[in-house]
Amino acid sequence: MAALPGLLTAGVPLQEAQAAMILVHGRGATAASILMLAEELDRDGFAYLAPQAPGQTWYPYSFLAPLEQNQPHLDAALATLENVLAQVAAAGVPAERIIFLGFSQGACLASEFVARHARRYGGLVALSGGLIGPPGTPRVYPGDLAGTPVFLGCSDVDPHIPAWRVEESAAVLEQLGAAVTMRLYPGMGHSVNEDEINFVRQMMETLTDER
Repeated sequence: MAALPGLLTAGVPLQEAQAAMILVHGRGATAASILMLAEELDRDGFAYLAPQAPGQTWYPYSFLAPLEQNQPHLDAALATLENVLAQVAAAGVPAERIIFLGFSQGACLASEFVARHARRYGGLVALSGGLIGPPGTPRVYPGDLAGTPVFLGCSDVDPHIPAWRVEESAAVLEQLGAAVTMRLYPGMGHSVNEDEINFVRQMMETLTDER
């Protein structure tokens, strides 16, 4: 399978990996910037893959905008994640050992992808993000997350991600069968904190320690 344009990698080669993490950057950021998080997570046995959004944005408007306003960019972005997932699976890493991690717009995209393609994954980490669509969007997704560990972390006063959407996303993913941990941090900015990093490390340890 040909490599995707703009896809950056780190960690061990896919063919040697015990597990993999697909990292999805936020608006205005890059694959290289989100891949720096892999250095901080620093877990042996992991392959890290970070796709690059065209023009550094996965879709043009807010994740709370009507879905049609973000088309065809949203469908293209979801297809990119599907292609990365297929590339990892083709290398022999099963879905139950693959973690999706996104920040901000990337967290929204990763959450929406996992909900739309529900199955058992190694995990979903949405840092300052939630499911995509305006208030009242139907949340009828096929599939079953079958106990997939999900972590949703966000400030309770994030200027881009309202707390109610994080709470709604947690409830929807739980209904899909995920094992959800949600943490709203009082007064935190639009950023990532050490508690979130530690939680992700624990999630990663579970995947590699099982081998």
